[in-house]
Amino acid sequence: MMWAGDDIKFMRRALALARKGLGATRPNPAVGAVVVRDGRIVGEGWHMKAGTPHAEVHALNAAGIRAQNATIYVTLEPCNHTGRTPPCTRAILKAGISRVVVGTVDPNPRVDGGGIGFLRSRGLSVKSGCLEYECRKIIAPFAKHLTTGLPWIISKVAMSLDGRTATRTGHSQWITNRRSRAYGHRMRHICDAILVGKGTVLADDPSLTCRLPRGTARDPLRVILDSSLSSPLDSKVVKESSVSMEEWLRSADNPHAPTLLVGVRGKASADRIRRFEAAGASILLLPADGSSGGIDLRALLSSLGDMGIQSILVEGGATVHGSFWDQRLVDEALFFYAPMVIGGLDARPGIGGMGAGTLDHACRLHHVKRQALGDNLLIQGMISDLNALWKKQRH
Repeated sequence: MMWAGDDIKFMRRALALARKGLGATRPNPAVGAVVVRDGRIVGEGWHMKAGTPHAEVHALNAAGIRAQNATIYVTLEPCNHTGRTPPCTRAILKAGISRVVVGTVDPNPRVDGGGIGFLRSRGLSVKSGCLEYECRKIIAPFAKHLTTGLPWIISKVAMSLDGRTATRTGHSQWITNRRSRAYGHRMRHICDAILVGKGTVLADDPSLTCRLPRGTARDPLRVILDSSLSSPLDSKVVKESSVSMEEWLRSADNPHAPTLLVGVRGKASADRIRRFEAAGASILLLPADGSSGGIDLRALLSSLGDMGIQSILVEGGATVHGSFWDQRLVDEALFFYAPMVIGGLDARPGIGGMGAGTLDHACRLHHVKRQALGDNLLIQGMISDLNALWKKQRH
C-alpha cells in the first residue's frame, strides 16, 4: 500500500528509537514507538531491557492524556500475551489510541497478527507494513533465532582496496581509520558474540572487547575457534575473561563477557582444558567436521543458538571467513575499505577458503548500502532473504 509522508516520517523516528535498544534487549527484539496527535509527537519510547516495559508503554506514559484519539507508530506488532510484562495491546486500548501503524508483524508464526487482530476487533484502525523491510532488518537476529534456533551471522572485514587485511609480513595495524574502527566497536556492542580463529589470536593477540565510551560499552561473548586448544594461555582474550558463561547468559546487559574456546573432541588434552578453565575461560568441545576435520560450524551455531546467542560478528581471519562463506552461513556482510593498495601474493586476503568456482556460484549481496567514513568506505549488504524468516505475510 502507499504510505503518507507523515507515516514514513514518524516510523523513521520509531526506528531511530528502536536502535537505542540494540545490544541490551536480548532475548527480546529492539522496538521503538511514537505517539502522534494532530501531526505532533507527544510521546516516545523504546524497549530498554528484557523484563522492563516495552516501547509502547514508555511512549504512552510519556504522552499521558494526549494519547486520547492519537496514532501510535510501533516498529513491531504490539504483543497480545502476558510474559514478563503485561500485553501492550491492553495498554494501547486503555490509553485511548484510535489508530495504530505497525512496521512489521511478529515473526513468530504462533503470534503473527494476534496483536493486530485483537486491536482491530476492538474497533481500532490498524495498518501494517510501513517501512516493513527496515523494521524487519533491525530485528533480523531475533527473527532468525526465533524461527530457526540459529544466530544471525555478520561477516566483517577491514581491508585495503585490493582486498588485503595484512601485508606479507603480517603487519595490519591499522589499515582502516578511527571512524571505521569506531563503527566496528559499535557492532561489537550490538552483537551477542564475536568470533575469530586461533590464527587471529596468534597473529594479533586481540582483546576483542568493545571500546566505546565508558558507561555505553557492552562486551560481546568472545568465541575462539581452536581445534586443539593450543592458543597461548597468556593471550589477551583469555586474560579478558571476567565473568562466567552462566552469569553472562543470565544478564543481557552485563558490560563484561567471558571467553569461550571451541575445540574438537579428542584433539585437546585434559591438561589444556583444565589450564584454560583455571584461567577463567569456558570450553566447548564439538565433533569434527566430516570433510575438513576441523570444527563443525553448523554444530557450533546450533550450540550457540541453544545458549540464546542471537547474533555473531565474525571478524576473522581469512580461513574462518572462508569457511563461513563456503558453507553459505553468512547472513550479512560489512566490508570496510581503506584507500591503500598492499599488493603481494603472500599478503593476507580478506576471505579465504575454496571460494566460488564460477561467478554463477559467487555470493551476491542485495540491499547494498555505501557509507563514507572519512576517507574509508563501508559496503554493507545482505545475503539472506529477510522476508523468508516471516513465513507468511497476512496483513
